[in-house]
Amino acid sequence: MRPDYDIAWQMTDAPDASVTVSGDTTGMSHLVVPGEIDTSHGLILYLENISVSFDGFRALNDLSLSIKTDELRCIIGPNGAGKTTMMDVVTGKTRPDTGRAFLGQTLDLTRLDEPAIAQAGVGRKFQKPTVFEHHSVWENLELACAGDKRWFRALWAILTPAMRRRIEEVLALTHLERQARVLAAQLSHGQKQRLEIGMLLMQQPQLLLLDEPAAGMTDEETAQLAELLNRLRGHCSMMVVEHDMAFVASLAGDTGLVTVMAEGRVLAEGTLDAVQRDERVIESYLGR
Repeated sequence: MRPDYDIAWQMTDAPDASVTVSGDTTGMSHLVVPGEIDTSHGLILYLENISVSFDGFRALNDLSLSIKTDELRCIIGPNGAGKTTMMDVVTGKTRPDTGRAFLGQTLDLTRLDEPAIAQAGVGRKFQKPTVFEHHSVWENLELACAGDKRWFRALWAILTPAMRRRIEEVLALTHLERQARVLAAQLSHGQKQRLEIGMLLMQQPQLLLLDEPAAGMTDEETAQLAELLNRLRGHCSMMVVEHDMAFVASLAGDTGLVTVMAEGRVLAEGTLDAVQRDERVIESYLGR
């Protein structure tokens, strides 16, 4: 069953009931498949006036932001700014008290549970890598292949030529070809981080959320991770929460947007250079 969805209006005489129309009466409407992400307006994620409270504490306070299709957006801010809670809302782990959250134009994230959101195309990586340590790198990627995960399907699953090619592509993308038959437990911290990203890529996400992926890495590993994420541009949209400003600089470059959060809302947004010169950001986060 496909996840629930909203539409602007539905065709009354459509030959295929699974096809809907999104848009208005200006002639700019288009066909949309229910349950799939509609990014025809250029946005992959849209959050509006999101508020979340825990025991009287407002973790998110009227938060609004949007991410463009194929964009790599860095999110920075002090501890307690609400960055992780925002990701929890996007992935369905936390329900907002108020506000709207959409994946594309049609998928209302507040009406979907975590599995449905993941199936719709949202992948999330937490700070600590989670891999199957007693399996090889290849086996980790094979286990992560997109498809039916019910046990009785997985029991009889066969590695198709297409799946094999996909694994080889991800190995090359993550620079783990030489470690393909190595147990995940034997990998360095940085290699495990890249393996977990590779496992998410096997799911073919359209939006990838990464929570402090460079934490605990050496300078060399951090550079390798930045190279990987930059190579992923165009493959999927990405939201990267990070404290390492050098790492943020390697991702944002001179023109990429950086969002600064504080006290559960957006404090500033712009190029890294612009937000680093913003007096509010200096006062709240960067210091003098």
